[in-house]
Amino acid sequence: MKIGVIGTGYVGLVTAVGLADMGHNVTGTDKVTEKIEKASRGIVPIYEPGLGDLLRKNLKKGNLCFNSDLEETIRSSDVLFVCVNTPQRKDGSADMTFVEGVSRCIAENLNGYKLIVEKSTVPVRTSSWIKRTMTLYKAGECSFDVASNPEFLREGSAVSDFLDPDRIIIGVESDKARDMLLKIYEKYKDKIYITNIDTAELIKHASNSFLAMKISYINLISDLCEKTDADVEFVAKGMGLDSRIGKQFLQAGLGYGGSCFPKDVRALVKMGEDLGIDMKLLKEVDRINMARTDMFIKKVKNALWILKNKKLAVLGLAFKPRTDDIRNAPSIHIIERLLEEEARLSLYDPEAVKNIKALFPEGRPEILYAASAYQALEGANAALFVTEWEELKNLDLKKAKKLMENPIIIDGRNIFKPGDVRKLGFEYYSIGRK
Repeated sequence: MKIGVIGTGYVGLVTAVGLADMGHNVTGTDKVTEKIEKASRGIVPIYEPGLGDLLRKNLKKGNLCFNSDLEETIRSSDVLFVCVNTPQRKDGSADMTFVEGVSRCIAENLNGYKLIVEKSTVPVRTSSWIKRTMTLYKAGECSFDVASNPEFLREGSAVSDFLDPDRIIIGVESDKARDMLLKIYEKYKDKIYITNIDTAELIKHASNSFLAMKISYINLISDLCEKTDADVEFVAKGMGLDSRIGKQFLQAGLGYGGSCFPKDVRALVKMGEDLGIDMKLLKEVDRINMARTDMFIKKVKNALWILKNKKLAVLGLAFKPRTDDIRNAPSIHIIERLLEEEARLSLYDPEAVKNIKALFPEGRPEILYAASAYQALEGANAALFVTEWEELKNLDLKKAKKLMENPIIIDGRNIFKPGDVRKLGFEYYSIGRK
């Protein structure tokens, strides 16, 4: 089988490289020629540990290539993984324009049986619309199948997630489609879970929304802890010892961000409401998450009183460590709020500075982009920890204190132990802890 991967963004590039590394012949295609040119030269346009090495390895082996000719990729492939963007609309629903456009292009270039695999995160019942589009526009009498194979890639560990998955969900409605996907994922046969297509489509949204709910839940508990003598980290550990709950996604802080959780929660709310389902539970999950920025800014004000003309070091800009992704990052809203208060900001992140600069350009007198965390801390009235990078966890706090105007830390990710930091002479504020 020859596999075509349509769309070489984050999901598509990881999918193309991962499938090639599994031994398949893979062609990645994208209408953005710059992406294709970089990928063909072994250049990864995003920061994702291990992806560049794996890309270059499989380009050298010869079973991975890239082009911008979608029609040719369709005609030369047996299986087509659709990995195009499904951006969020204002009402929370997913914009399926790109999926429809790809479906129509596949239909118009159908030159034999094709298996079309939804890899992008799509609303339940999307397969029905793909099949309708294919039927309306397909050339001749060639047959096709549609299947769902949702991705479960975590930014920062996407390569290992693809090559060592905890499960592979396959939604099909024909034996032929099932057998082809089983052949593709043959080495993972013990991890494959086969369902119908609607179920597979819904599993992705249901999974991400549940994890988002755990994060909002522990953040709600952290607010209770701050009003009492309870410590949210010990509460979370005690909860996590229950095997029915588990310890993952129970870290209180600034909430979730990125391209998945916010979008998927809102998309599932819209899906449910369109079907007449009361989705207040997930609406509250989203509301609690959005309110974390207000909570953090309140802590900054409580520590400094007036923010105008105060120098604040904002450490960590990506929505999570080990990525340069700033989509829905808490840092964006925090920076906006601090600028409204006329604070002076010194910004630092190991990988995400370039992306933040696109939103907050250099040259503004109230913004300085620091080359290191220590440079950001020079003369700062407070240090605001927003992303839990290992580099920031391992800062020399004695050195940091000497550099700062005022030894004040507002820790939005509970990076440090309160007692240890206060022993060094810092005024320390964290989430759900005294």
